Amino acid sequence: MSKHKHTNKLIDETSPYLVQHAHNPVNWYPWCAEAIERSRVEDKPILLSIGYSACHWCHVMEHESFEDEQIAGLMNENFISIKVDREERPDVDAIYMGAVQMMTGHGGWPLTVFLTPDLKPFYGGTYYPPADHKGMPGFPRILLAIADAYKTKRDEVTNSATAITDEIRNSNRFRSSAEMLTPNVLDQAYLGLVRNFDRSEGGFGGAPKFPPSMSLMFLLRQHVRTHTAAPLEMAELTLRKMAAGGMYDQLGGGFHRYSVDAHWLVPHFEKMLYDNALLARAYLYAYQATGDPLYRRIAEETLEYVIRDLTDRSGGFYSSEDADSEGEEGKFYVWTRDEIISTLGEDDGPVFADYFDVTEDGNFEGAASILHTPVPCEEAARIRGMEPGQLQKLISAGKKKLFHVREERVRPGRDDKILAAWNGLMLTAFAEAANVLGRDDYRAVAVRNAEFILDCLCKNGRLLRTCKDGRAKLNAYIEDYAYVIEALIAVYETTFDIRYFDRARELADSMIEHFWDESDAGFFFTSNDHEELITRMKEFFDNATPSGNSVASLALLKLSLLTGDDKYQRRAVAVLRMMREVMERFPSAFGYMLGGLDFYLSEPKEIAIIGDPSSHEVRSFLQTIYSRFFPNKVVALDDGNSGAAAESIMLLKEKRAVGGKATAYVCRNYACLSPAVSDEELAARLVE
Repeated sequence: MSKHKHTNKLIDETSPYLVQHAHNPVNWYPWCAEAIERSRVEDKPILLSIGYSACHWCHVMEHESFEDEQIAGLMNENFISIKVDREERPDVDAIYMGAVQMMTGHGGWPLTVFLTPDLKPFYGGTYYPPADHKGMPGFPRILLAIADAYKTKRDEVTNSATAITDEIRNSNRFRSSAEMLTPNVLDQAYLGLVRNFDRSEGGFGGAPKFPPSMSLMFLLRQHVRTHTAAPLEMAELTLRKMAAGGMYDQLGGGFHRYSVDAHWLVPHFEKMLYDNALLARAYLYAYQATGDPLYRRIAEETLEYVIRDLTDRSGGFYSSEDADSEGEEGKFYVWTRDEIISTLGEDDGPVFADYFDVTEDGNFEGAASILHTPVPCEEAARIRGMEPGQLQKLISAGKKKLFHVREERVRPGRDDKILAAWNGLMLTAFAEAANVLGRDDYRAVAVRNAEFILDCLCKNGRLLRTCKDGRAKLNAYIEDYAYVIEALIAVYETTFDIRYFDRARELADSMIEHFWDESDAGFFFTSNDHEELITRMKEFFDNATPSGNSVASLALLKLSLLTGDDKYQRRAVAVLRMMREVMERFPSAFGYMLGGLDFYLSEPKEIAIIGDPSSHEVRSFLQTIYSRFFPNKVVALDDGNSGAAAESIMLLKEKRAVGGKATAYVCRNYACLSPAVSDEELAARLVE
């Protein structure tokens, strides 16, 4: 006998977020043909509720409304209720989030949208309280009003739904620019970021502050391209402030989703795989650009967090950790001063607490404190009359002790579904870190994840979106293809196993076949054999994650250089031309795409290495290549044995070892400088 009073159709889903709602008294359906058909047959509107596992207010609305028998009764009587995990179905989320933003001027999750049986939206919002509150109508009042309008004002509802749907379709159209793609686009975008930069705390704008990882990557590229200090200074201020703040997990590594204030202090405590992938890369690039060990430490601690807490035994990466534990946001992460002193003792405890600004009153709820470091270690040591090394030793030992104590607490919930796109982002981070940091263990993590993606998320040459407990399903989206293609290129560049390059190219050809718009250019979000929705969207803006079009553009430019096949570059350039004007005007929404444009305009370095990848000489070449921040490059290697690499990669054709030594060729536009047979010669070629 089940111990649950209610069980609905979400019980067999793979999404942890959907399964969390499986015992609500609401007769939930997943997004499926059965629910849509029932809406048509019974002539009931659809109540579409969209959220995700790490969403705090999604849990609040579930507890307040979806677990309430009376509210559930209203939903069951008047609507066909569909629950969607936005991370599994970003196609559905994008359409109806756009609709709610048109209707209300804002959006967010939980997203609540009312649809006609033909899936057209006519009313929507985000979180609704269970009763009228401070001028906001309660959810029951909304349900009754919508049900009545659908029955008594059908023409108005239908006309509104049609108008909103038409507007959604029209808003998703872009035209190619007639202007040239020039470095002026990059310069104007940079000036736009400067105007919005917070010169005190770093980042852009005021509260809340989201980690601007892609804009930081662009600033680092701008520094390299223009040889000016200001872009680097902006990036460094932001990276240092984030690393010192409460948004960074000072004990366990990894970043929370965003800061609710302008100072990076109080985070929204959920941890997302994609944030940590992008931020690890931003810190990695800053380390290359400056050599500052702080950036290396933050990158490594972030990647170690992912290995420890977000990696499945299969090699896949989990999606996120919740903000809440034991029903309280942030409870797992915060400390009181008494807790720290009782753990570390009367001698070390106060020093540790002061360093992390843990006071009697606290900086969070209930006299608890979020650990952060308002004063750098050197200054803190001077204030206390200590040697910096002595203080650092005390802090390191204290962090280890508190971390072990924290591990005994009730952990936040974890969303352990594995998404192709987000795994691609993190795979790129591990592959690049293996090269930059010389970490063979990171290379091993990258290879395991790449094999997982190719074994479990690929079927008949196509990608699938999600996997949970060995069950892979759902057609992949453009972001899945683009991120995985980029990642496989990165894995090739750290292993030089030609299989990864060949699979990247196969997926790129499939992406072009199934997603490319032959009429207006650009990649659609869904494939040409995807389920038919009310519109077929395109995504160009880099939001919390880079758009599929942004990543596809950069990946295709790399493939074009490596293969010599112009079809990849033509499509990448077409996307960049479509976004030329808006990149200039809204640079913070195109951080990753600006990187693709920088790559295209820069005459990237094409580096071909001939030699044994395990040899000291080749490894030394690679250290020379990755010891500085050269963002615009591709690297290929031929061991001189099988000839398979040269068959796939045009860059390697007719390249030979000189005098039997490991040899590196640095080329641009397929014209090569004289070959290098020493680290010194290679270093000189890289800056010519």
